[in-house]
Amino acid sequence: MSDRSTETPVTDGLAVSVENAAERQELRRLADETAADAQAYLDALTEVAAGSAPDTAIPVLLLALSQTSVAGARLGAISDVVPSERFEPDAGPDPDVDPVRQNLANLFHGLDDYADVVDPLTNHEVVRASLVDDLADVATELAHGLKHYRAGRIDEALWWWQYSYLSTWGVRATSALRVLQTVLAHLRLDADPDTVADAEFEALHVS
Repeated sequence: MSDRSTETPVTDGLAVSVENAAERQELRRLADETAADAQAYLDALTEVAAGSAPDTAIPVLLLALSQTSVAGARLGAISDVVPSERFEPDAGPDPDVDPVRQNLANLFHGLDDYADVVDPLTNHEVVRASLVDDLADVATELAHGLKHYRAGRIDEALWWWQYSYLSTWGVRATSALRVLQTVLAHLRLDADPDTVADAEFEALHVS
């Protein structure tokens, strides 16, 4: 996937090495959907980081990460995208996510650190990971691809999203999703048994 030596002409931002017009159309549709999902994730992350609705932060991020992971799975399921240029064009500076990262760190203070496995297949070492860093890193990778997409470099955007999904943000999104689901489960299920019993008793005996 890292070999970018193939040089092919471009039609509508997609390499003509995809000879079938239907396949080109399908790739364009995939790029449009991925761009929409990427922007939705960035919007959700920005909204949560603003801190206007902390009570819904975890559900909102859970939904946004789930949808983003579906987008990544679609990219992982197709053959390697071959970009039209040998070297990645300069997309300009990536958006600064540090303010979002800092706001998220404040929001998730006490919940940020978690234990992670380096590689479940080849390296079982347990290391410290950061939920906030995961969320911000996913945003950075998605935003980089969006810059190519909005510049009309459709195959370049698809290549970047696919490559970075397999190498970085797919793993980080999956790890963050598990952490958020675990936090949500603790919040919903770790209730005091006596409190639950009293609530059930009152609910059963309401006249």
